[in-house]
Formats: sequence, structure tokens, C-alpha cells
Amino acid sequence: MNSPHHKRILIFLLTSVGLIVLPHSVNIPPALFGFFSLLLGWRFTCIWQPQYLPTKRVLFFLTILAFALLLSQHRHLLGRDAGTNLFILALGLKLLEIKTERDIYLVTYLAFIVAASLFLYQQSLFMAAYILAVCCVLFATLVAINSLQIHTRAALKTATVIVMQAIPLTVIIFILFPRVEAPRWMLFEEKNKAKIGLSDSMEPGSISDLGTSEELVFRVKFTGALPPPKLRYWRGPVLSHTDGKRWTQVRFKESVDNPSYAGTAYSYTLLMEAQEKDWVFGLDFPAKFSEPLVQNGYYQLINLENPHKRAEYQITSYSQYNTGNLTQSEYQTNVQLPREPSDKIKQLVTQLHGFDSKPDALIQQILNHFRQEDFHYTLTPPLMEDNPIDSFLFSTKRGFCSHYASAFVYLMRVAHIPARVVTGYQGGEFNRVGNFLEIRQANAHAWAEVWLENQGWVRVDPTAAIAPERIEQQLNLDQLELGGDIRFDAGNAKQLNWLKQTRQLWENADYQWQRWVVNYDSNNQSDFLSQFGIHDFKTMMQWLMTLVGLMTVILSGFLLYQKKKATDPVLRLYQQFCQKLQAAGLTRSNREGAVDFAQRATTALPEHAEIIEEITAAFIQLRYGRVTTREDFGKFAKLVAGFRVNNPHGYRLP
Repeated sequence: MNSPHHKRILIFLLTSVGLIVLPHSVNIPPALFGFFSLLLGWRFTCIWQPQYLPTKRVLFFLTILAFALLLSQHRHLLGRDAGTNLFILALGLKLLEIKTERDIYLVTYLAFIVAASLFLYQQSLFMAAYILAVCCVLFATLVAINSLQIHTRAALKTATVIVMQAIPLTVIIFILFPRVEAPRWMLFEEKNKAKIGLSDSMEPGSISDLGTSEELVFRVKFTGALPPPKLRYWRGPVLSHTDGKRWTQVRFKESVDNPSYAGTAYSYTLLMEAQEKDWVFGLDFPAKFSEPLVQNGYYQLINLENPHKRAEYQITSYSQYNTGNLTQSEYQTNVQLPREPSDKIKQLVTQLHGFDSKPDALIQQILNHFRQEDFHYTLTPPLMEDNPIDSFLFSTKRGFCSHYASAFVYLMRVAHIPARVVTGYQGGEFNRVGNFLEIRQANAHAWAEVWLENQGWVRVDPTAAIAPERIEQQLNLDQLELGGDIRFDAGNAKQLNWLKQTRQLWENADYQWQRWVVNYDSNNQSDFLSQFGIHDFKTMMQWLMTLVGLMTVILSGFLLYQKKKATDPVLRLYQQFCQKLQAAGLTRSNREGAVDFAQRATTALPEHAEIIEEITAAFIQLRYGRVTTREDFGKFAKLVAGFRVNNPHGYRLP
């Protein structure tokens, strides 16, 4: 391991290992990542200072320390996180044991496993490209060990060619090989890292915490026309109980009423990102949906399977609906107040004719009040810890959607009209490249629902009264800063700049990757193959074997077909040497090896025996040796150039 050849390989290998483990820095505890980094740096140092390699006793101590760190972070060795960390620590410890080429092989194969473990945490297109790149670097390490291509560029080129040749077979097997779903007990149950997002409760100002987050929540692709911006409400948790400050969910009804639907039906595919909750945000109002979705008593879609992974759903929603009658218990729940309203609020409701007018008239009165008074829409409202409703309505008059929705519902309840808060998302950015909507955390929103006779639950958005552009236009996330002015895009009136076009192009590529590769399960495979008349397992296997065989023949023909290539410079010089001997009457047979030809030549020309043997040995070393340098080639070239059969001394340097 001390030769220049092996030092280059070790530098190549350790660099590859560092690139593979680097993305895991956000997945594993800092203590474990720091320990691995220490081991990697130690091994780098030992490339030039091998005397610092640890003894067996030191390695044993490091192994015990690694297990202690692992157990202190996970308390066990099972599961995704613990298993990944175990492999990473084992990889770091094995680096300090590299003494032979066999150890290099073992480290390389272990590095491949660690690279594959990255997919357990992230399946984005970028991560797939990154893993493919580092795998090419690992292949280059193997190429460097097993050939004369010790230079980085040559090894990388060969490794890249090998990977590219494997891709066609990989695609065929990926499409046609049966997708076997793992049993439930074999699935990794660790939840994703805590994410920001909607909660099952709301306090005025809570949603504003999401106002500047560009974290993707879900993407939606419609089969027909998109709904207008004013209808893009994505339904989430319904909050019916309040303590005067906080709004929370009430226990779901056991069954869902059967609402009637009218208006335009919107059918769409919703690709939900992994999240902590089991919520799926359907377009208000969802009527039809695919398994494993169900609808709770508040018409919110719930995922019955694992919500901690990305999933795709087929949903149909209607723009108009009637939820029907209200039971007595529902009425009591949705007029609940924590205490007697303040005199100011009673006076305001009286002023708005809340006690002597119809519910729909009071709705308009409250919305007009928000429009005509000095209310403002802002992401950074003042703190309102005590009596937030009173403070917002009569003092600060500045707030986000949660302030307006909760104040509106409170005023309706004071007038004994059933009302509740609905949270979810509103709007979404339209990706013109892929023709789909992207909904991010910054689109988090809260609105109200009021129960009206013969109409059921009716959506009312008080935010639209004070900031209609929040509903009609898209938030400008590129220029949105907490504490700054809220800016909106005018939608299709604005031309996308080149930076945004590039981002949308990449997001469309990632969207297609998620839909057609990451989510390519048994159901999607069956739907896709049925388009080509492949409906059963037998036909699938026939197509698989046929295409694999055909691709094998094509690749074999490509590899066996030898184009006329430029002669190897070492071989070309040796041929010049043979031509000089041919001039003296010594012709080398095609079946005659270099050693045999040299023996025959030294017998015929004993005065040139020394230089003939020296040239032959140099040729064999350059042609078949494991370790060669540019200096060796230069010396060989000078020997051949100076060789003259008629020279009594055997050779002459030019």
C-alpha cells in the first residue's frame, strides 16, 4: 500500500467514501458524523504517514467506542436510522484496516451499500444523479486496481462507460420486473424529521409562521381546465372548539353525510409529499377519491396507510355542494364560546344587526366592516396574548388569515349562528413547463364555514375582504421576507424570468421523476403495462426475457465489434524495434512471444544481446506490468530510437 500506484488509489477511494457519506450529515446524529469524519481524516493522513496506522488494540478500542456512541443515540441496532449509522461507522473503521487490495475491495462494496442507503431518506432526482455520480467514482476505483489506467481521467472514463452500458438493462428490468410489496412488518417505521406545517390546532398568528417557507407540500395535475384562483382552497383540519385564544378539533363524527354536488367537476392527480400527519388536502369540496383515502365527518381526506412516504391519489372535487342538515349536537358544538362575550363585542354584533338579521346578511355586514375599517393584512401582526379577539377587532386591526378567520367565526357564534374555522392551503404556483400546481407551506391559509339553511356548510373567506389579491393572485415567494411587504404575482400577466423558468423546468423534471420512478409500485406498473397488452405475469416474464436477451445481444455485439484503433504507443515502438531486427534478417512470427523472439535474436546477434534483453524487459513491463510511469515509457522510447543493428555497441542515443 506504500507504492505510488496504491497511494493514488487510496486517495481516490477515500475521496469517494467522503462524497458518499457527506449527504448523510443531515440524517445521522452530529456525534456519529463527527466520529466518522475523524476516522476518515485519520486514514487520509496515514497515506503519507503509514506509521500512524492504529494497532489492533487501538482498533478494538475504537470499535467499542463506536458501538457506545451508536447505542447512546439509538438505544438499539434495528431500524433505518440505526442500521444506516452502523454501516457508516463500520465503513469508517474498515478504512483504518486497509493493508491489502482485498481490503480495498471490501471498503468499496461497503461504500456501495452506504450509497444505496441514501435512498431511504431522499428519493429526489438530484439525489439519484448524485448517487449515480459517486457510484461512477467507486467503479473508477475498481478500474484503477485492475488495469493500467491509474490516472483519474482514464479511470473515470472507463467507469462511466461501464455504467452507461448497464443503464438500458436497468431500465428494462425496472419496468418489467414484478414489483413485490414488502410485508408490513418489514417496513421501516421511523418517521421523517420534524417538519413545519399545519397543526391540528390554531392560534391567531400561528399560520403566519409558515408565511415565508418554500417547503413543498403537494403537487396537483388536473386532467382538464384548472379551477380559477378563487376556488383553489385545499381542505385540511376543521377546528370547532375554542378557549378564546386557541382553536382545536372536536372528535370526528362517526359517519359522513351524503352531500349533493353541482357545478364543475375537477378531476386531478395529487402527489402528496411525506409528512407527519395522515392528512391529504383535497380541493374543496372532494367527492370521489381513490384508496386508501377516506373522508372523516368534517369532509377532510385521511390517508389510512403510511403517511410518512410520498404518495399519489386520484381525486374529483366539485365547485358547488350542499352538505345538508345540522344535528342538534353539531349546532351546540359550532356555537360554543368559552365565556360570555365582552360588552364591546356584543355592541359590535348589535351594530352589525347580528341579532335581528338573517345569517347571510350578517356575513356581508362583517365583511364590509373589515373592508371599511382600518384593518390591514400582514405577516407580522402585534402580539395579542390576552383577549386576542378583542385586541384584534378594536385595537391592533392587523393580522394574518388566522386572525380574520377566528374573529369572523367568533362574531358569528355570538349571534348564535353555527360557524367554524377550516385550515388548509389556498392557491398554488402554476408550473407552466409541466402544467401542474405546486402548493407550498407559504400557501397555508385559514378560512371560515358558516351553516346556512338549505345550503349546508358554506365557505366564507374573511381574508378576501381585506386582501383580495391574496386569493386572486399568487404570493411572490422570491421577494417575500418576514417583516417586509407582502408581494403578489399577477399570474399569467407576468412573464417568467429566466431564473424562474429554469427552476420550473427542474421542478417539472423532479415531478415526473417522483410520479413515474419513485411511485412506480405494483398498481402503477399494472396500469402502465396494460397499455401495451401486458396483463398477466406470464406475458410480463416473456417480455422481460425477450428484451433482456435482445439488449444483451446488442451490447455484446457492440463490445465485440472492434473498430480500427490507433496502435498503443508502447506496441508501436516495439514494432519499430522488430522492424529494425527484420532488416538484419530476423522476422518475428505472429505466434512468437516477445521473450521467445528475444532469445532467438540474442542467439543470432550476440553482440546486441544486452540491449535486446533490456528493450524486451522494458516492453513487457510497460505492456503487462501493474505499475508503470511516464519515465519508464520515456526510457523505453530512447532505447528503441537508439537501437541500431549495425552499431557495434548495440545502441546510440539520438
